[in-house]
Order: sequence, then C-alpha cells, then structure tokens
Amino acid sequence: MKLVVAVVQDKDAPRLLESLVGKGFRATKLASTGGFLKEGNTTLLVGVDDAQVPEVLKAIKETCKTRQQLVTPLSPMGGSPDSYTAFPIEVVVGGATVFILNVERFERV
Repeated sequence: MKLVVAVVQDKDAPRLLESLVGKGFRATKLASTGGFLKEGNTTLLVGVDDAQVPEVLKAIKETCKTRQQLVTPLSPMGGSPDSYTAFPIEVVVGGATVFILNVERFERV
C-alpha cells in the first residue's frame, strides 16, 4: 500500500480531482501554501495499492502542466529598501511535487 502526496497548483487541483475520482480513486484535499511564491497550492493525499501508483502518476502528469508566470520578488528582510529594485521576473510554475510513501496499515471506518 502506498500514500501518494501530490502538491499541485490551485489552478490544476479541480481537474486533477475530477480525473482521479473518474478513475475510481479517493483523495483528500488540503490547502497549502508554497514557500517560494507564497501562493496557494493544493496538497492531495491518495491511498492506493502498489500496482495503482503508475495510474495515479499518469493522471497527475496529464493534468498538472508547467507554465511561465511573471512574479515580482519580495523585498529582502532586513535589507536596505533603497538598494532593492523589484523588477518582475519570469519563473516556471505548476507541475506537481509528488511523494510516494509506504503505508504499513490502512483502514477505512
């Protein structure tokens, strides 16, 4: 048994949940926040048999695509604001960060 923990961008979460439920998987949705962009993410917890992991990963890869986004960097803490110029920079966002954990025991009550 595995626990798939997928951290995805909020924009991708509804489509991913729809895809997972359509394939018969159950998922728990948690709100989370990214450390780099300080934007909302969604963390999904999906418990599956070992053989089902590739199907869950396939749904994540098909749904959660990377994209370019302009962001304005935050000013450095404790630094002089006079020497800091906030020009927007383009960064790659989206996709998914996935952790696959072994589960010793699972019960649905």
